[in-house]
Amino acid sequence: MADTRRLTAFLSIFGMLWLCIGAVVSLHANQPHSTVDGLRLLHKMQGALGGADKIAAIRDYEETIRGDTWLPDGSPLGHVRKRTRWIKRANVVRLDQIGPRDTYVLYFDGKSGTGWEILPDRIGPDALRTDGKAIPLIGGEMKFAQSYLSGFQLNLWLADKMPGYSVTSPRANVVRIQHAAGATDFTLDSVTGLPIKTNGVSLANPNAPVEAELRYEAWTQVAGVKFPTKRSNYHNGLKLGAITDAVIQVNTGLTPQSLAMKPPNFAPDIAQK
Repeated sequence: MADTRRLTAFLSIFGMLWLCIGAVVSLHANQPHSTVDGLRLLHKMQGALGGADKIAAIRDYEETIRGDTWLPDGSPLGHVRKRTRWIKRANVVRLDQIGPRDTYVLYFDGKSGTGWEILPDRIGPDALRTDGKAIPLIGGEMKFAQSYLSGFQLNLWLADKMPGYSVTSPRANVVRIQHAAGATDFTLDSVTGLPIKTNGVSLANPNAPVEAELRYEAWTQVAGVKFPTKRSNYHNGLKLGAITDAVIQVNTGLTPQSLAMKPPNFAPDIAQK
């Protein structure tokens, strides 16, 4: 089953910050209204990141990360490389990842609600290969892709301008952003306004959500906007992943056609080294 690869929770560990953190609280039938305190904290965070205008000027985004993963018992699981590409106006995302028994490719068009995925080879001799087949996104895989886009960091950072998003503050220095997939809590540094961590629920395995915390440890500036590079991911209090390096590019002219193109060899479109 497709969820086998999610047992290691790579997708949430190496999701783009919060690409796939879902609800930290149960959502009610009606989306809550944004509050003055919530918007004040969001605007403080936007300013610390470089300003809402500069964030909004990002049309496309690409990040390639390297990281390490561990099993819940603390034993090392292996190294992972992941390439994330996103186009704002087209509302599409492409994920290419290489990791032990977790090498996959995923494409999702948020406007049409369609996409495809190439799953890991779970039984072959090479732990870094896919199974060589592209299949449509359905069921839990579709839910994951939808959550990934809904919780994408650049959408969350502009939540006050996004239809269907609301911004509140459940406690001091915490801004909660609720969206279609759930909610994400950002804990901000009281002085700088930069996020210290995010809390939510990982949907890496859609059938078994777990409490997740992403801790930010280093930042870089691209096009006047600060992006987290080094960060660590905890599930139910256990450290399962650490991103050790990230290369980020914005506004390079990514096209929906290039992201939708299936790799001819069914291998992730990412450097092997």
